[in-house]
Amino acid sequence: MAFYDAHNHLQDERFGNRQAELLELCRREAVAAMVVNGSCEEDWPAVEELARHHPEVLPSFGYHPWYIGRRSPVWLERLREQVDRIPSAVGEIGLDRWKPDLPYEGQEEVFLTQLRLAAERNLPASIHCLRAWGRLYDLLRSHPRPACGFLLHSYGGPVEMVEPLARLGAYFSLPGYYAHERKTRQREAFRRVPPDRLLIETDAPDQLPPPERIRHALHEPVTGRPINHPANLPAVYAFAAELRGWSLETLIRRVEENFLRLFGHVWPAKLSSAIHRTTTEATANPKAPVT
Repeated sequence: MAFYDAHNHLQDERFGNRQAELLELCRREAVAAMVVNGSCEEDWPAVEELARHHPEVLPSFGYHPWYIGRRSPVWLERLREQVDRIPSAVGEIGLDRWKPDLPYEGQEEVFLTQLRLAAERNLPASIHCLRAWGRLYDLLRSHPRPACGFLLHSYGGPVEMVEPLARLGAYFSLPGYYAHERKTRQREAFRRVPPDRLLIETDAPDQLPPPERIRHALHEPVTGRPINHPANLPAVYAFAAELRGWSLETLIRRVEENFLRLFGHVWPAKLSSAIHRTTTEATANPKAPVT
């Protein structure tokens, strides 16, 4: 078995510099690869550092809409240099009309600039969207998009938009947070995601699954608050298999195919090595299926 995390933030300060320890547990849980997303200029170097020292880390760099107010006058030049310096995706980028007191002004300009960069270099883009789905669809439909496709991380839009977005090149990643009973609308949308567009994510350290599904508890060192461990990824897979009515083996196979289709051209050597390493370790140390 090999598990793939389509979206997390392993560089986050809330992990308290325990990334090497977390990754060791992820390897034992057969996590083959994870896309680690930078959110602003300040954390791009940390993402790059993780990618250079840990083969399972696939870096992605972008300006999250929550932080665009802090961007420097040369942010775009720095982003171009970043994605050219090391094989990477573009993200996390997007639109947000949900966060209180967050200005919407400027979000579309920054989003489209980054989407254009992804299209020019044919790099997958990881997109955040909250309460702006109609506008996002209009922008995606009318502007250049990466030919390889793009990821709608933690898709929370209407069920009716799944098919139109998929036709534009969207993939949809399911977080464990949607296993909470109140997330009925989001679960229904993921039942409608085409099988060849489904991906799985942890969004660690955020989006904790329900307590009964957490396999690896983790707490922020300073505050003691619970945070999401990236090694909970197999538990998210188990939830996704239940949601779709598939066997875990079927889900694992489909997600690997989808992950490699979207991201494989960016890191072919890294992903080939990750698959070989994880398969070899799984053969040497067989585990019971995740339940």
